Amino acid sequence: MSYQSNSKGYYGDFGGAYIPEMMYQNIHHLQNCYLDIMESDEFKKEFKLLLQDYAGRPSPLYYSDRLSEHYNTHVYLKREDLNHTGSHKINNTIGQILLAKRLGKTRIIAETGAGQHGVATATVCARAGLECIVYMGALDVDRQSPNVEKMKMLGAEVRPVHSGNKTLKDATNEAIRDWINNPVDTHYIIGSVVGPHPYPDMVARFQSVISEEMRVQLKEKTGRETPDYVIACVGGGSNAAGAFYHFLDNPDVKLVAVEAAGKGIETGESAATTQLGRPGILHGSRSLLMQTPDGQVIEPYSISAGLDYPGIGPMHANLFTSKRAVFLSATDDEALKAALYLSQKEGIIPALESAHALAALEMIDFKPDDIVVVNISGRGDKDMETYLNYYQSVR
Repeated sequence: MSYQSNSKGYYGDFGGAYIPEMMYQNIHHLQNCYLDIMESDEFKKEFKLLLQDYAGRPSPLYYSDRLSEHYNTHVYLKREDLNHTGSHKINNTIGQILLAKRLGKTRIIAETGAGQHGVATATVCARAGLECIVYMGALDVDRQSPNVEKMKMLGAEVRPVHSGNKTLKDATNEAIRDWINNPVDTHYIIGSVVGPHPYPDMVARFQSVISEEMRVQLKEKTGRETPDYVIACVGGGSNAAGAFYHFLDNPDVKLVAVEAAGKGIETGESAATTQLGRPGILHGSRSLLMQTPDGQVIEPYSISAGLDYPGIGPMHANLFTSKRAVFLSATDDEALKAALYLSQKEGIIPALESAHALAALEMIDFKPDDIVVVNISGRGDKDMETYLNYYQSVR
């Protein structure tokens, strides 16, 4: 069984391009040319150089003595938080801005939840000298104000979205509407492995540098290229797609995806799509999503602005239904405790998204000789107010 998309953008039963007629020309053109552009020697050379000299790759693979001792196994942290702009998002935005320039686009739009993708998009647009508009749910604008100010300083226009529950889903809706109305000069830099084909495949390819580096770094540190476990958080799922990518076809590597359980799976305030969702179509692709019996999208909840999406990318839907990956969920409290533990034991403050992946270490019975890699997808600067409120409550 293949865990990559086919030529029509399907991962098993999930994926495809379910789009309005006005988007067809842009999407069809992108489908026909993205692989030719990405696989050209000139593109590869420029992309690799920018990842190295601009983003600061390779990101370190850090052996955590304290976590390893605590969990009686070997825990490594893939430090995507040390990338320029503070998360894995820069990998994809560098790739897509190079693509957009080759397509002759002069205006860039993006959606963002936690703000990391918005900052990464604003960053590459500043470097490229292109207009940048970022759609962000009004609730996320309030709770992620440091990233909002960064985007503005970088020259981007941040447009708050007041529809729905004012978070990531609603920002994505507005970005799609913008693209429909501006099909000629605009490229939409989608931040995760969601949306119509070719976005899930394209974003996964750009993020695959994470697992590509893991293999080299593990070989240097352990003598083997493959870990026993790779653990990553999943909202839409771009950091997990990148961390899993080069291990998808190796059944000896256990892939663990961690969703946001929010206040609890059964509370009605959760974003654990695989536990609560069923097949449906959202934002241009068929995947698993949280919905009512008559197909209306259920508003998700998570303390993490980057994980409160009502669906997952089609790659992850296929990994779940095929049982290739194990899907766990962590509550707000579990993620907050995991973040505080890492901060005080290793001096690393993770993003709230990454804290969900760390929480999974408590849920798995590891062997002493296992090699476990946790993808630290971002740093916690943007979440400090939430962390401080929590820390004060538990002192």
